[in-house]
Amino acid sequence: MRNKYSMYRIMVDANKCTGCRHCETACSLTHYMDKVNYHRSRVRVVGEGGQFFPLLAGPYVPDTQECASKLEIVIDGVVYDQCMLCRASCPNKSIFKEPDIGIPLKCDFCGYREEGPACVLWCKSGALTLVKLER
Repeated sequence: MRNKYSMYRIMVDANKCTGCRHCETACSLTHYMDKVNYHRSRVRVVGEGGQFFPLLAGPYVPDTQECASKLEIVIDGVVYDQCMLCRASCPNKSIFKEPDIGIPLKCDFCGYREEGPACVLWCKSGALTLVKLER
């Protein structure tokens, strides 16, 4: 099923991210009955040495097998594998799981609201933008 945002993507420019976490707050408020619960946010901001990285939960494709790549990176002393940087949500990726029932979370453009996804609207640094894809 196509929706009004099917030709759009949320683009990330990590060089503009200030680490304010407004995107996480906005997403959390949108998806959790107007309460802040970062565990239900479909965007996470991680950082190291003053550089921040907004990560978005991507589409969940149940037929896709687990990725065999196990590249590891260290951010603030925490070791993450390549799954953490992948946009796909899947049962093997704990960073984007619904905390109460464990199902994978995915970005739903905040229910396709007329004004756009909350993370983009609240991002004052310009790190997150909504762009229309070329055909």
